[in-house]
Amino acid sequence: MLWKKGRRSDNVVDARDEDVGGGGGGMRFGGGKGLSLTAIVLIVGIGWITGQDPMQILGQLAGQMNQQSAPATTQTIQTRKAPPANDQQAEFVARILGDTEDTWGQIFQQAGRQYSTPKLLLFNGRVNSACGGATSATGPFYCPADQRVYLDMSFFQEMSQRFGAAGDFAQAYVIAHEVGHHVQTLLGVSAKIQAARQRGQRMEGDGGLLVRQELQADCLAGVWANNAQKRLNWLEPGDVEEALNAANAIGDDRLQQQGQGRVVPDSFTHGTSAQRVRWFKTGFAQGQVSQCDTFATKSL
Repeated sequence: MLWKKGRRSDNVVDARDEDVGGGGGGMRFGGGKGLSLTAIVLIVGIGWITGQDPMQILGQLAGQMNQQSAPATTQTIQTRKAPPANDQQAEFVARILGDTEDTWGQIFQQAGRQYSTPKLLLFNGRVNSACGGATSATGPFYCPADQRVYLDMSFFQEMSQRFGAAGDFAQAYVIAHEVGHHVQTLLGVSAKIQAARQRGQRMEGDGGLLVRQELQADCLAGVWANNAQKRLNWLEPGDVEEALNAANAIGDDRLQQQGQGRVVPDSFTHGTSAQRVRWFKTGFAQGQVSQCDTFATKSL
């Protein structure tokens, strides 16, 4: 991937050398620092049995693990520095984020709307967000309450070493997926999901609202990839396969089979490997947001 063709975003905030505290939910690979993949799977299972939101349980545990850390305020986040210019991995993140800004800015403008860009905060190990506390074990995540993407870049190493999902475009897909959640917030999708939760509507399970929300974010990542390629022509042979491999690696069925030796569809939150691959490909094929209505289709 010729990622240096992308414009460098000024919205990446570097908090890796700070003790930010202990967020929200995102890709949720598991692994890395903090809670293990097995522990996360068990927590999700407990949440399913007890009817509690697994992310709330994870947030509470993360908060307990980091209770001696002072939480970051909105002001301190806004005044943090940008990553150093010689940090190639942070430069990669900034250029991918910059292109998501350009792509979605163009798409929103064509629809007669204005795109509001999110901040992306780099952290090490643990972080506090407006959605609560999280560790790197939860994976990258987007918090709609503060409209920020949170990323511990050790996650990319975890992708490669534990899940065999290596490559620049695989990493770009992860960032684009979280930005997809930001697009959902701007389009009002996230608010509708939250309203359904407050009404007591079941979120988890195969075909549930959380799965549909995550698969739509995968599709929106594909929409970005399509439009970015048309503008920049930056993909190289094998890049698309990298993204599809990453999507396949993080399906609920695959993670559950690896973590607990069995698949429990009633506790799905992100969709199966096949579904995640399908919806990324759907977005990538035509590059149209209208193709990403995962809430209207019966067959995911």
